Amino acid sequence: MVPLAQHHAYLSRPWVAWAVLVVMAAWTVVTTYAYARPAWRTSRLLVADLAVAFGCMFATGLAAAPHYLTQAPPLSSYWFAGAALSASVIWGRRGAATVALAYGGADITLRLLMDANVTAATVRGVALLLLACLAVGYMARVAEQAEERFARAVTMEARIREREQLARSIHDSVLQVLALVRRRGDEIGGQAAELGRMAGEQEVRLRSLLTDGLDAAASVPSGPGTEAAPGAPADLREALRRLESVRVSVSAPATPVLLPGDTAAELAAAASAALDNVERHCPPGTRAWVLLEDEGHAVTVTVRDDGPGIPPGRLERARDEGRLGVAQSVVGRIRDLGGTTELFSEPGEGTEIEMSVPRD
Repeated sequence: MVPLAQHHAYLSRPWVAWAVLVVMAAWTVVTTYAYARPAWRTSRLLVADLAVAFGCMFATGLAAAPHYLTQAPPLSSYWFAGAALSASVIWGRRGAATVALAYGGADITLRLLMDANVTAATVRGVALLLLACLAVGYMARVAEQAEERFARAVTMEARIREREQLARSIHDSVLQVLALVRRRGDEIGGQAAELGRMAGEQEVRLRSLLTDGLDAAASVPSGPGTEAAPGAPADLREALRRLESVRVSVSAPATPVLLPGDTAAELAAAASAALDNVERHCPPGTRAWVLLEDEGHAVTVTVRDDGPGIPPGRLERARDEGRLGVAQSVVGRIRDLGGTTELFSEPGEGTEIEMSVPRD
């Protein structure tokens, strides 16, 4: 309004200029109310806003004489920034840059139509508008991402609490019953002992399922586009905990042991193959222990059992006979990962297999 009053003498049709001013004021009220409602904050409203802004800008050619543009900017020059900043929020930085450049092109076109000179102030105005739109567009994108992450965090916290309540309920009922069946079965013996063993296995699996579910819910993001890539880091603890049973105990650090997904899968498969050898070649009831150690530069998985041990030369004879369980399923996997395998066994003292894989 101030430039319009100061340069009123250069207006050929003052009533057009004042009508444009009224339209700008009325449209400002409409857009202020519309942009405040998320449901109305769409591309359609933005296109209408830009159309009004460009229309008011070209109305300068009807309201003013050519000399007017040498003294003042077009009628809607400063007011146009509102529509450009709205484009940066709705369409992002690329849309905002397009609108800012379109404003520059429209300003130059208007000056050519009115036979007015293109000054350095025109270029500076476009540059300032472009920088402002890019900055606002970037901040709007950052704010939107922060809001999405906060919403996911709130949802994840609710899921974790629900899982914890379910875990407490199961622990107070199902797990205690299964533990009681296992103990009573061991005391009675016979077929009841087999039933107790099965109940104990189900108890361990259910307990591991609850524990892994809570850990996964706390560490893995959810929602569209969050699926893990094949080479994405994976927590080796989760893969090893699936091997736990009545006769197999798994010990792991309290913090995640992250490895590339393929490496973690192969290392867990090697541990599973070692446990399969215990199941096949050791007497019934043989216990086994799996120990996971994170040494920083390397990760070590140790599988130990209390079986009869491996007689000297047994592995060599098995390899000569074509049975390559340990050689291929365990040693071969670790070798392919660039790691080393050490086997310690004495008759009557069990067997220990130590598998170490470097993080590099």
